Amino acid sequence: MSLWESLILGIVQGATEFLPVSSSGHLVIVQNLLAVNIEGVAFEVAVHLATLVSILLVYRTRVAELGRGILTRDRESLEYAGLIIVATIPAGLLGVFAKDRIEALFDNPFVPGAALLVTGAILWSSRSALERANDERPTWRAALLIGIAQAFALIPGISRSGSTVVAAMWLGLEAREAAAFSFLMAVPAIAGAAVLQIPDLAGAGPEGLSTSMLLVGGVAAGITGVLAIRTFVAMLARRSFHFFAPYCWVVGALYLAFVTLR
Repeated sequence: MSLWESLILGIVQGATEFLPVSSSGHLVIVQNLLAVNIEGVAFEVAVHLATLVSILLVYRTRVAELGRGILTRDRESLEYAGLIIVATIPAGLLGVFAKDRIEALFDNPFVPGAALLVTGAILWSSRSALERANDERPTWRAALLIGIAQAFALIPGISRSGSTVVAAMWLGLEAREAAAFSFLMAVPAIAGAAVLQIPDLAGAGPEGLSTSMLLVGGVAAGITGVLAIRTFVAMLARRSFHFFAPYCWVVGALYLAFVTLR
């Protein structure tokens, strides 16, 4: 992998991690189109940690308030932290107990294309979901269901941000609060995924990746991630979130045609 390819993959990761178009699906597609085969997990860990930093930067005030509330045992803060933990459980369990099956989906080139078509349908349904989204925080039941939506997003091509935000809105959570909850619940999810990769990282041999490649990919993912989160929230506020649906349908259909005809 060249520096230019690490830059492109970092930008793709940062943009698609938060825009509702599936980062995993796009990374599989871009790697296939560029004929790039990244050995080991170092690059993946670097760009994921960079997107984690993006969330902490954009929501730094909210994260700081939540942290202070937890330390001072504020009831509302403790409850909100509990909701995030509950929402993280389904994906965590699936990631641990079905890790091999999930990884096998990344080897099937048809999966991300088909899953992007599903993501498009989910995003299109947000038009109706917006009409019922008024609550300021999820219930315990809603948090669990949002967590199940996040678990389905382990499939490459299913957008994590898209599925969780749309699920939250269908369950009554106001749009911008749905986005905040989705991104905050991504913090333990991304951190947990990185922790699970530590054994592979520690046992990996030389991967042909220089420090500069990791830095370029990570910085690109981090900067693009901040811009993507702000774009995501702005489109929710303008009630234009469903505009991402046609994009997913077009990309999914074109990629399925590509893998069928090549």
